[in-house]
Amino acid sequence: MTFRAHPAPAAIAALLALAACTSGADDPEVTEPSPTGEAAGACRELADALPERVDGEERGSAADGMEFAATWGDPAIVLRCGVSRPALMTPGSETYDPLAEVVDVNGVSWLLEEEPDGKRFTTTGRLVFVEMTVPDAYAPEVNPLIDVAAPVDGHIPLDELYAEPEPESDSGADSGDASG
Repeated sequence: MTFRAHPAPAAIAALLALAACTSGADDPEVTEPSPTGEAAGACRELADALPERVDGEERGSAADGMEFAATWGDPAIVLRCGVSRPALMTPGSETYDPLAEVVDVNGVSWLLEEEPDGKRFTTTGRLVFVEMTVPDAYAPEVNPLIDVAAPVDGHIPLDELYAEPEPESDSGADSGDASG
């Protein structure tokens, strides 16, 4: 009687699973957005202003060479600038929800979406969408947004609908001078 075992597929599967666990944890796959025009310029300015540490985690190498993405920590916190409008914010999409949960962090408003292993936040009220995915390991997941709020606020312009009106300047017609 001949017994034929096929250990190779099981061994290969085990090695692939091990490789996925080790290489994926250090360098997550990051898909770089491809903004154009003014959006690309704003994203480049944001990239230059991003901190070296977010939520106490050092900047990672997973997005090295990318203009519009950055990572911090392991598991990686991922920021991508110039992403598409989320379906939750797109009228007519199957998942559109005008009452979706939004959080405000230091003057920057973010749409909150649950992910299987964390949260995804996408800016709202800005001319360019910035997305930040934060794994459950960093709970409360909103904390990393604190470290990127100032650069986002400083380099990603508000949509005119949300921008505060400019103060009216004196045109000289009624200067309010006390000289008369």
